[in-house]
Amino acid sequence: MFAPKTLILELGYALLILAVLVPKPHQMRLLVAAAAAAGLGHAIWVRDRISLVWMALLLAASLAMLVRRFWSNRSVRFTAEEQAMLDRLFTELPRNRARHLIDQGLWLSGRAGDVLTREGEVVDHLYYLAEGEARVVSMGSQVGTCRAGDLIGEITVLSGEKASATVTLDTPARFWCARADDLRPYVEAHEEVRRAIEHGFATVLKSKLRASNRTIAEAGRRNW
Repeated sequence: MFAPKTLILELGYALLILAVLVPKPHQMRLLVAAAAAAGLGHAIWVRDRISLVWMALLLAASLAMLVRRFWSNRSVRFTAEEQAMLDRLFTELPRNRARHLIDQGLWLSGRAGDVLTREGEVVDHLYYLAEGEARVVSMGSQVGTCRAGDLIGEITVLSGEKASATVTLDTPARFWCARADDLRPYVEAHEEVRRAIEHGFATVLKSKLRASNRTIAEAGRRNW
C-alpha cells in the first residue's frame, strides 16, 4: 500500500497527464492548478522547501490565468442578435474568443432580391442570417429555403470551392457576413475557433438537409 503522502504525489502526476490530454485551455489550467495543489501538499508534508516554492509558483500562475480569463469573459458584451448567433452556433466558445470571431465580420441589412451566392462561382463571404428568408436554387430548381438562424456558404467558404447553389433573399433581411479571405487564416490560427465553427456548420447543415428534404417532398406531392 502507498503511504498517503505518496498518493498525493501520484495524484499530482496523474492530473498533469490529464492536463496534456484535455482539448480546452481553461480545462488544462484547472488541472494544472489541481496538480500544483497536490504537489504543494506533498511538499509541505515532506518538508521539501524547494518543491514547495516551485509548486506554489505553478499554482499561483495557473490561478492567475484562470482569474484573467474569468474577468475577460465577464467584461465582454454582445447585442441581442450577436447573442442569438452565439446561442445557435458557438455555445462552446469562451465569450472573449466569440467576441473576437464576430468582430471578423460585419452586420448588414439586405433587400429582397439581393444575391448572396451564385451557383458555380467561388463563395467569397460566409453569412449568418439573423432575420428574413432566402431561397436556394440549384440547376434552375428551388431546393431549399434559408431562414433566421441559418448559415449561408458554410460548405465551401473555408475550402475555396465554388457554390453548389444560388442563394437570393426573398425578404428584407439582417445578416452577419465575413470575408472568406479573412476568415480562412483566422480559423487556421485558432484551433478552438476552428472546432467551434465546424460544430456550428454541422448543426446548421443537418437543419438545412431536413428543410431541403421537406421542400423537395412538398414539390413532389404538388407535381403528382
